[in-house]
Amino acid sequence: MFHRRPIALDQLSPWVSISLARLAGIEGFSRALLVGIVPLIAFETLGSKELVSYVYLAGAVFTLCITLNIGTLERLLNRSFVVTMGGVFLAFAALCLYTTYGPLLALGIGMRSAAASVFSVCLSLYIMEYIGKRELTRNESRRVLYAGAAWLVGPMAGVWMYGRFAPGAVFTVSALFALVMLAYFWRLRLGPNPVVRRARTHTANPLHGVIRYLRQSNLRIAYGITLSRSCYWVALFVYGPIYVVEAGLPAWVAGALLSGSSALLLLSPVAQRLADRFGTRNMIIAGLVLTGLSAIALGLLQSARPLGLVFWVSGAIGGAMLDVLGNIPFMRMVRPRERTAMTTVFSTWREGSELLTPALVTLVLWFGPFWVFYVVLGAMHLASASSASFLPKRL
Repeated sequence: MFHRRPIALDQLSPWVSISLARLAGIEGFSRALLVGIVPLIAFETLGSKELVSYVYLAGAVFTLCITLNIGTLERLLNRSFVVTMGGVFLAFAALCLYTTYGPLLALGIGMRSAAASVFSVCLSLYIMEYIGKRELTRNESRRVLYAGAAWLVGPMAGVWMYGRFAPGAVFTVSALFALVMLAYFWRLRLGPNPVVRRARTHTANPLHGVIRYLRQSNLRIAYGITLSRSCYWVALFVYGPIYVVEAGLPAWVAGALLSGSSALLLLSPVAQRLADRFGTRNMIIAGLVLTGLSAIALGLLQSARPLGLVFWVSGAIGGAMLDVLGNIPFMRMVRPRERTAMTTVFSTWREGSELLTPALVTLVLWFGPFWVFYVVLGAMHLASASSASFLPKRL
């Protein structure tokens, strides 16, 4: 299923996985520092959840335009320079967000999301080139473990720095970690035993692969799983801090909610063992059901209450399980000759969720109260769980 790897990479295989996981952790920490701050700044600046949704929707459209052209960018710049572009986006986004000026705030949100998408696509391609099929679950567990450490510390550290120091401090640190990520990436790229070598394959234009992707039922199901999972995380990281404030709790609780939910990613080895014991498909279904029921419970509470934090966290438990296992169906079932083209299409789940989530909020608010959105979100997860039951029993 995978191209044959160079001998040097076969000798370094354990370190390849660890190095890519560290790279993901550094990039994640740069974004995690601001994740609890940006929604609150946007809410304070714009004054309503509706306008916050519009800003995130505009940012998602910008990100989607970037993602759908990663294939073209890679042909023009080479994949290593596309990763570099993503790092620059991440650093520049921090500066835009610091201004709190409406248009620049929207641009910063869009560039931050675009940077995450660029990095996700390129990292997925590197993983499928350098990590063997049998090691995919272990590699995903390790990657999520490093990312979990970053997202455990980042949100609380960001909220603390924002409240204790000058507002610009946390944005500066976020930008610096984006540059650290780039430095580490180029060290892996150019070191004496390069881990991330020159890409052997290039991403085709994703527009040519969309129809082909949609014709494959298993890939459609894989996309639905990751899209649902990501919609929950978007809801948590955008509307979770606002929920905390509306429930009458102090702002530090928002950082604690995000850090605590992210800490669940540290349990990724447990998810790996459960998948080995009960099957990847069954654990994916369980994660989707848990997150879906939690979202519906949030909706049934209607108004924001401290009790709702329990359901945010229970949903995050299912989301963390899906973070470890959710990409496995795609990685194991995509055809070798279509891998790079399909990866670019598959990776639009991030932009899809960042478009779909605020779009659903906007649609719901036209016809009813905000809490209906949580019920719709939960129903989406239950529908994905039903579709996942059609996946092969042995992924």
